[in-house]
Amino acid sequence: MKARVTIMLKDGVLDPQGEAIRHALAGLGHKGVDGVRQGKVIELDLTATDPAAATTEVTRMCESLLANTVIEKYSVEII
Repeated sequence: MKARVTIMLKDGVLDPQGEAIRHALAGLGHKGVDGVRQGKVIELDLTATDPAAATTEVTRMCESLLANTVIEKYSVEII
């Protein structure tokens, strides 16, 4: 079983890397991009066989290490 964790900055938190990407896209001639939010995706190979238990465990991982919950939000997908 695999888990995919998507981590993004919370709305309202300044994203300087996203802004740098938006500016670079405009400089390369890509028009029509009003905003960019940059994040990260983490895929985990799990030994769990129960999707509910896997979701609970991965959520605990996010809360304790993978995400800075003060400024980041995350979603967990069991795949």
